[in-house]
Amino acid sequence: MPGWKKIIAGALNVARQYVQTQAPPQQESPRPASRPAPQQTEPQRTEPRPTPQRTSNDYPGDFTGRPTLTYAPQEDGRPDPGEVVWTWVPYEEDPAQGKDRPVLLIGSDGRWLLGLALTSQDHDRDAAQEASQGRYWMDIGTGPWDREGRPSEVRVNRIIRIDPDGVRRTAARLDERRFAAVAREVRQHYGG
Repeated sequence: MPGWKKIIAGALNVARQYVQTQAPPQQESPRPASRPAPQQTEPQRTEPRPTPQRTSNDYPGDFTGRPTLTYAPQEDGRPDPGEVVWTWVPYEEDPAQGKDRPVLLIGSDGRWLLGLALTSQDHDRDAAQEASQGRYWMDIGTGPWDREGRPSEVRVNRIIRIDPDGVRRTAARLDERRFAAVAREVRQHYGG
């Protein structure tokens, strides 16, 4: 049965890649006037790129050491620590599968970028349940990475390795104050 899962996951990735290369770029809808403008500055946006097809051998596993957290966003169109990017994130239970989602870049490990997954789901309501499953989240507010302007949370105890060539686009630069708050939470889980 696990063989079928890999075949289906591969077919879905091929279909997703085809759709992304065939679909016209979507225009961002303007923010409603009643919402305050986000406090972060937006780096030079990069054009979305197709998500490359993944195999179980592509992902070396989550980073488990003590990370060197870095805030170094630059206006160069390349992914840098301190920026929120859209990229493929492997599932914990099966790294051969995953989904495209926003990620806060926090550093690097050799050729890999290190990042933390973002979600628009509110885990404040189920924090005890999430903690019992080993997942810890922190509110980081709103930003242009979410087209609907929803508040986001970042998972502070799972550091994902990201292939820089797999980053589809840079969505925003997180302000240094919020990055420092995230870094404090990450250090509580990884030491330092």
